[in-house]
Amino acid sequence: MARSSATRLLSSLRRGHKNSFSPLRPLAVLILDGAPLGSRRGLATSSAARVKEEKEAWWKEAMERMRNIGISAHIDSGKTTLTERILYYTGRIHEIHEVRGKDGVGAKMDSMDLEREKGITIQSAATYCKWNDYQINIIDTPGHVDFTIEVERALRVLDGAILVLCSVGGVQSQSITVDRQMRRYEVPRLAFINKLDRMGADPWKVLNQARSKLRHHSAAVQVPIGLEEEFQGLVDLVESKAYYFHGANGEKVVTEDIPPKLEALVTEKRRELIEVVSEVDDKLAEAFLNDEPISSSDLKMAIRRATTARKFIPFFMGSAFKNKGVQPLLDGVLNYLPCPIEVENYALNQNKSEEKVLLPGTPVGPFVALAFKLEEGRFGQLTYLRIYEGVIRKGDFMINVNTGKKIKVPRLVRMHADEMEDIQQAHAGQIAAVFGVDCASGDTFTDGSVRYTMTSMNVPEPVMSLAVSPVSKDSGGQFSKALNRFQREDPTFRVGLDVESGQTIISGMGELHLDIYVERIRREYKVDAKVGKPRVNFRETVTQRAEFDYLHKKQSGGQGQYGRVCGYIEPLPMDSPTKFEFENMVIGQAIPSNFIPAIEKGFKEASNSGSLIGHPVEYVRIVLTDGASHAVDSSELAFKLAAIYAFRQCYAAAKPVIMEPVMKVELKAPTEFQGTVTGDINKRKGMIVGNDQEGDDTVVVAHVPLNNMFGYSTALRSMTQGKGEFTMEYLEHSPVSQDVQMQLVNTYKATKGTE
Repeated sequence: MARSSATRLLSSLRRGHKNSFSPLRPLAVLILDGAPLGSRRGLATSSAARVKEEKEAWWKEAMERMRNIGISAHIDSGKTTLTERILYYTGRIHEIHEVRGKDGVGAKMDSMDLEREKGITIQSAATYCKWNDYQINIIDTPGHVDFTIEVERALRVLDGAILVLCSVGGVQSQSITVDRQMRRYEVPRLAFINKLDRMGADPWKVLNQARSKLRHHSAAVQVPIGLEEEFQGLVDLVESKAYYFHGANGEKVVTEDIPPKLEALVTEKRRELIEVVSEVDDKLAEAFLNDEPISSSDLKMAIRRATTARKFIPFFMGSAFKNKGVQPLLDGVLNYLPCPIEVENYALNQNKSEEKVLLPGTPVGPFVALAFKLEEGRFGQLTYLRIYEGVIRKGDFMINVNTGKKIKVPRLVRMHADEMEDIQQAHAGQIAAVFGVDCASGDTFTDGSVRYTMTSMNVPEPVMSLAVSPVSKDSGGQFSKALNRFQREDPTFRVGLDVESGQTIISGMGELHLDIYVERIRREYKVDAKVGKPRVNFRETVTQRAEFDYLHKKQSGGQGQYGRVCGYIEPLPMDSPTKFEFENMVIGQAIPSNFIPAIEKGFKEASNSGSLIGHPVEYVRIVLTDGASHAVDSSELAFKLAAIYAFRQCYAAAKPVIMEPVMKVELKAPTEFQGTVTGDINKRKGMIVGNDQEGDDTVVVAHVPLNNMFGYSTALRSMTQGKGEFTMEYLEHSPVSQDVQMQLVNTYKATKGTE
């Protein structure tokens, strides 16, 4: 019965509504199956849900088995050696070379000459390896703090990190800096106390230093068996087992019972670990307060919860050089560091004035990826992408949000130090590299359905310039190649040409920033560069309204030049979105409308160089009210020149002032040097806006004119015995005092006179 009535219903539907039948085709199959419609629909939705669940289970499992980590450390605490061992144990490399080994091969990760010489490591942005069926991407974390944007980008890509500390040196100045950055970018981390085989190794001293200097809420998850030459293995406090490392390269991990002489220490340290974790984890605290026995799995889960929430840092131990303790550290990475879906990543929606959007980080959503590092490879530019959402396949099209260009993905690869393997697709959470994509570092790619960027598109303006030129004329090609590459890699680095002197001008975020680039030109491109004196990028502006009425008339046989412009210039408010405004308020046809663009062009050109010190004029509004033209002699050129001369004529009457870049300087120095440091800032005409105490250090925040900050890093080091450090970022341009203005104008006139 059900079957025949269903057939009749369908045939009438087919006759009556030809167009509306197509969506019913799957429905027909369901009814003709002989079961009631309602239950069939339920079956359909449940099977669709099951398919969806299966799909979700596939990517969920893949994502949970992935870690994106960085290894960062103070110079010489063994970062490269540790990375080398990790690659060896995970089967990525088949023999071990030391960093400064006798064989002269050098470690795998140090593939640039500059790195082998200086010990800066991991040139490759991401190296992929496998451990216990988990994928681990080891991402480069730059050691230099100076490149604010580059460091920020590298840390954004990490989901977790290993902080390597030396068991002899302890917490050193750079460890503090690196740790502070990780805290700023909210990176969960483990710590690894390395070099336990060295004379004077004391892991407990380092742990206490980390608690006092780095304000770490931390505890050891391991206890060493012997120290210095007697360092034999480790006791795992979570599992309560002893590990020994046998074999030529420590590849055989042997598990034994805890040595009797260490039992008391192990019990004490395990209790301490449980106590510290239960302070930040409620579940464990409940069991601890009720005196319930705490199993290793409960403790492991609690440490994971506390570490991923950035409330606790577990401390591992070992000696990478002596091949001890690396495998348990890798297990720790899998057990305690978050996978890509456990980390919150935010994008900025460009359609809604950079409103923050939380990305779920699943392969199902729209494709969003960040180009976080560029490299000049053998086959052209290699762009590293960290995929935050969606899937990308070879041959797909993607859109660069920053430039709006549509790009096809010609080749997709996965990197191992400097070898690569081709892959067909990559999904959210993974790191892949693409060839032949022209973009800058920090660009965001999407599939076109959304306009998200992972980093703000507002790049700070450069505040300092240097004139550079190659010493020998032959190396011009390499020189320009270097500058082009650095510009693409770092948006805060700009290259321009000084029209008057014909010199190449490089601009950046500070003295050290530019020094490092000049050094890189010398090293990587073998070009010696002559460097001029650093120049501060001043600006000029007007402070009051001034009228202009200028007639440009030239008669020299044949067609002359004639153009008259009248109007006024006035200052724009400092928070105005535009720095130059031109308004045409001419009534009637006193000036033919086809000459108006030429007049605007003339005023724009004139404002590029103020008459005080020849720097650009900003925050100025020019209003054109009247003028006159000649039927024959008026031309675009005549009106452009009239505008330039009119601007110069009324500029002095508008009371111009010079504006200088003011920097927000944040200093950190031991309290005993507070008086000297603040006195020095006052001497540099700085204004102190904040003074805080952080442990034994004083943190001073001040606004200081950039012109008075030359050579400050050296001065600060000598004032604080090398213990002080500072960061400097651009705040605003503000007017200089009258005496400074006079001095700058006189210097400018003197240099003009000699030219």
